Amino acid sequence: MSRFYFHLRDGDQLVTDDEGTDLPDLFAAKREAILCARELVAEAIKSGKRRVPEFLIIADETGRELCIWALADALPEQFRK
Repeated sequence: MSRFYFHLRDGDQLVTDDEGTDLPDLFAAKREAILCARELVAEAIKSGKRRVPEFLIIADETGRELCIWALADALPEQFRK
């Protein structure tokens, strides 16, 4: 198991995940990131927010960015800008 961190970036602002999540590999971390992004977008829609963070970043225990995922990709294609 490895510990992965899921940070949120919106413009110059970075909201860090200080706890992280133990997962077997990067593939599992990417799956978790997709589910997290979809949940963030769904909650924003339900609560009437007009904006969500732009990116979800997967980082390893050393802080190295392994993957950057646009939250807009959580939306069905016809709803993307």
